[in-house]
Amino acid sequence: MKFDRELISNGNPKEAIVGFSRAVRIGPFISIGGTAPVGPDGKTVGYIAAQTRQCIEIVRAALEQAGSGLHDVVRTRVILTDIANWKAAIEVRKEFFKEVRPVDTIMAIDRFVNPEWLVEFEADAVISGWGERL
Repeated sequence: MKFDRELISNGNPKEAIVGFSRAVRIGPFISIGGTAPVGPDGKTVGYIAAQTRQCIEIVRAALEQAGSGLHDVVRTRVILTDIANWKAAIEVRKEFFKEVRPVDTIMAIDRFVNPEWLVEFEADAVISGWGERL
């Protein structure tokens, strides 16, 4: 069985320049790469809780564009510049994923491309019931 590759964009002009997509869907599988805490105006939002929330909202929009939702998420990655912020980030993550309970990785790095970013978020999803549609 061969699946089409669907590239999900959020309109970032660097996608075509650098060669990345917000998300990629192949069959029932969706992967969403490092999602930065950037608002619709292109500026970094708030502090750690607001940044985490914005990242997850961007992930939600990408999943919906791919025909899915947060309920299909099987893995998340919370990437922080200061591991001391993990509790604040996880409190926000919990608002969205407490019932879904995907596997999770929390890690810290030195910095992101934009030093205002304190967190990035990644997610992988598998669309529930997808095989039944074949």
